[in-house]
Amino acid sequence: MTFSNTPSTQAPSSPGSGAASLLGRIAGLVGLLFFFLVSIKLLESGIKILGADYTDNLFQGVSNPLAGLAAGILATVLVQSSSVTTSTIVALVGSGTLSVELAVPMVMGANIGTTITNTLVSLGSIGRRADFRRAFAAATVHDFFNILAVVIFLPLQVMTGFLSTWAGWMAHQLPVGDAGGKFNSPIKTAVKGSADWVQGLLESIGVSGGWLSSTLLIAGLVLIFISLTTITKLMRKVIADKAEKAVNKALKKAGIIGIIIGTLITFAVQSSSITTSLMVPLCSSGVLTLDNAFPVMLGANIGTTITAFLASLATDINGLHIALVHVLFNLCATSLIYPIKFLRNIPIRMARGLAIRAVRNKMMVVAYILIMFIITPLLTLFIL
Repeated sequence: MTFSNTPSTQAPSSPGSGAASLLGRIAGLVGLLFFFLVSIKLLESGIKILGADYTDNLFQGVSNPLAGLAAGILATVLVQSSSVTTSTIVALVGSGTLSVELAVPMVMGANIGTTITNTLVSLGSIGRRADFRRAFAAATVHDFFNILAVVIFLPLQVMTGFLSTWAGWMAHQLPVGDAGGKFNSPIKTAVKGSADWVQGLLESIGVSGGWLSSTLLIAGLVLIFISLTTITKLMRKVIADKAEKAVNKALKKAGIIGIIIGTLITFAVQSSSITTSLMVPLCSSGVLTLDNAFPVMLGANIGTTITAFLASLATDINGLHIALVHVLFNLCATSLIYPIKFLRNIPIRMARGLAIRAVRNKMMVVAYILIMFIITPLLTLFIL
């Protein structure tokens, strides 16, 4: 037996190459996240085109709070923007067509309707049982929180009018007319610009109407599936186990940190859907636990009202009044529900329970989306 004394030509990996590999993965992850956000925007655009002809009539003839709540949910599902719904409500209040008392439950409904985006995004993980269970729970916990908030505060508002009265008093204390501010998020601008380019390309080759909305919907869902699958795998490589534990430990110690993070991110990107949808892959990949992602979503609820509030300062008293109702509702809901463990656990337990059942029977996902966001609001409007 002979032994070669020839030295090995294989060089050991240097720390620099490991760092370069990590930076490459992080850059790839950032690119995929942008691709993911554009996919969501395409999905939203498809739904918006599909529902554009119906939203203007939803608020007509609403005569009671429950019908107002249903109209707010359905309108936001159709236009894929709680801001658009709120703007429509402001215009109706300003014209005298709608009372502030009926506008309040519509704003609450907008909070619920906007969460359909998270649920649709979670479908990107439907082929992987464990990932989908975490993703679907992360998507629906926001739904259940908003429903719980409505169950608590809508009866109080109907009986006492405290939200509309409080917001009305505050509106008269603030300057209105030219003090408003508007922040244009570069992230939102880039995402919208990319999605608009795709839509414009389709329109240039003659795709329009129902075909356009269907194409955007399908393209959005397919791209979400591709990007979410890749993001989940890449996140597990980029986020080390120690870093994952450190992040969850910090958020577990102080939920207020998560709320502040969610508020700031949403204000920066000007979209609660972007913030809450980003929680789906983070939970799906196991980077964040559901309990620790939850306060970030509550912060998104608050953050989305800040932009509308600042913009309303440049409008009339009606716009400011409705914007303040939205701010106060989300602040009150978060301040009451999150600190009390019993109340805080209700949305989390319901989301986990539904996710377990959804993994066992995928048709439950379809049933949940249809019943929650379409059938129940439509039946409420029809009956009431």
